[in-house]
Amino acid sequence: MDPRNVGERLRALRRQRGVTLAELSATTGISVSTLSRLEAGQRRPTLELLLPLARAHQVALDELVGAPETGDPRVHARPIRRGPVTWLPLTRRPGGMQAYKQIIPARYAPQGQELQRHEGYEWFYVLSGRVRLQLGEHDLTIEEGEVAEFDTRTPHAITNPHDQPAEVLSLFGPQGERMHVRARPKGAA
Repeated sequence: MDPRNVGERLRALRRQRGVTLAELSATTGISVSTLSRLEAGQRRPTLELLLPLARAHQVALDELVGAPETGDPRVHARPIRRGPVTWLPLTRRPGGMQAYKQIIPARYAPQGQELQRHEGYEWFYVLSGRVRLQLGEHDLTIEEGEVAEFDTRTPHAITNPHDQPAEVLSLFGPQGERMHVRARPKGAA
């Protein structure tokens, strides 16, 4: 890994986003002088520096260091199990919007589970089955083909008290990032 090539990539990404060194410093917690030296190829890029920069620029670490292409565009998702619920990550980029397919088994409604709240914004689409969404004071059944979106700082829980498993496509944005969904091309009547 040649520090000059990494520096050139960092500078190009920052300029492409129209961000100053000071703004990037505020976002990453890396000093302006360190950022400047990284971009000039005068500072060796370490993982401690590259990880927050990859998050800030919303690119994979491989892209920052110029890792060779793998040639295989498929996402090889490793299932994540949280209790009986299976999460399949559909995105590989660190930070920013994340996509998951969730498989929620039939009769998944943990007793005594408190509603969760955290930073972020969630949008989900029920691919098959139906789920229960408890959101603040609302208690809703979201059917196959329906969409729900909400600020995750609102107390919430998604369960499946029904007899059939449910499959859900979920998009999650940290720090309140919202999804932008268009039903038709811009300008169409």
